[in-house]
Order: sequence, then C-alpha cells, then structure tokens
Amino acid sequence: MRRIKVAPSILSADFSNLCHELELCKRGGADIIHLDVMDGHFVPNITFGPVVIKSIRKCTDIPFDAHLMIERPDKYIKDFVKAGADIITVHREVEVDLEAVLRKARNYGVEVGLALNPDTPFDKAKDFVESIDYLLIMSVYPGFAGQRFIESVLSKIKEAREYIDGEGLSVKIGVDGGIKHTNFRKVVDAGADIIVAASAIFGGDVIANIKEFKRYTP
Repeated sequence: MRRIKVAPSILSADFSNLCHELELCKRGGADIIHLDVMDGHFVPNITFGPVVIKSIRKCTDIPFDAHLMIERPDKYIKDFVKAGADIITVHREVEVDLEAVLRKARNYGVEVGLALNPDTPFDKAKDFVESIDYLLIMSVYPGFAGQRFIESVLSKIKEAREYIDGEGLSVKIGVDGGIKHTNFRKVVDAGADIIVAASAIFGGDVIANIKEFKRYTP
C-alpha cells in the first residue's frame, strides 16, 4: 500500500492572496507545494522566480518543489535554494550537462527531481534515476495551463514504476498535468506516488479538493 502525496500547483492560486491559499493547502493536508517556474525560453510563458518563492516561504512550512521549466537551470539553482526550495526539479530535455546540474542541486542539500515531457520516453531517464529522489512525468506539454490529460502517458508511468521497483530504488513518481478528480485514480493505479494538480485544487474549495485526492488508497 502506497501513501499518495498531493502537491497543489500554485499556478492556479489567487496570487493576490497566496499566504491564505497556502494556509488552505496546509489545512487540507497538502504534502508539497508545486512551483511552476517558466522562463519564456524553455517554455513560451513566464511565471515567477526566486523573489516570489522567498516572499511566500514565510507563509508555510510545507516543502516547496521548484519545477524549473527553464533553459539554464545550472545558473539559478543556488538562487532557488536560497529562496526556500526543498526540491529542485529540472527537465531531462535541457541542453546542459544534466549530471552536473543534478549534482549541483544535491550539493546544496535539497532533494532532486527529474521531469520528463510527454514525448520523452522513460528510457531517457534511466541513466539518471539512481541520482534523483523524484521522477516527474508530465501528462501535458509544459508551459500552458488548461490542457487535457494525455492518456498515452499512463504506459510511461507503469514502465517507470516497474523499473524503479525492480531496481529496488526509493525514487518517488509524480505526475503533473490535466489531473482531475475524475481521472486521478488511474494515474495512481498506474504507479504514481505524487499527484500535482492546479485548477482541480484551486478551482473551488481548496481544503475539500485536497482531501478528496488524499482519500484514495491504491
């Protein structure tokens, strides 16, 4: 039996009142706060950076996952750690020395995550799995809100689960994108440990929405 963790993505939260939104997440039992950092280069949109993360760090003790959808994560890891990130997640698709990036994040004493875009096969992550704490499988293309869940990603989740378990690794699997209360069970049943959700949490009663996700046991 796996304990499923819920990671609200503040991308859909009320940015005029983030401390209150984070307090609701705490009361709902959120395990991680997912921070979608976009630079306008690796993905087309721009969101926020270390300054915003630092300003909301004082609002909650829930761990922060800085999901760096940026072209040069190697240049900014220190800034995000200093701002209060507990997890640094970088993309497999970045055109930098990925081993060096993961090692740099690890040296700062935070947990390390690796994200895979929907069209990146799990095989591309195998060389790095032993160096990470967390594999984030994207179930939409990063950079745009409101996309529908890509069903074909379920086979990748299952493949990752079988490989990680077969190797005896403790790496957690997160899934991010298009997850709703109507489809998250099949994501969990495929092998996910962590559910990342934005509008499904912040698009209504935050506390009740988080609790509904956490009620399910695979």
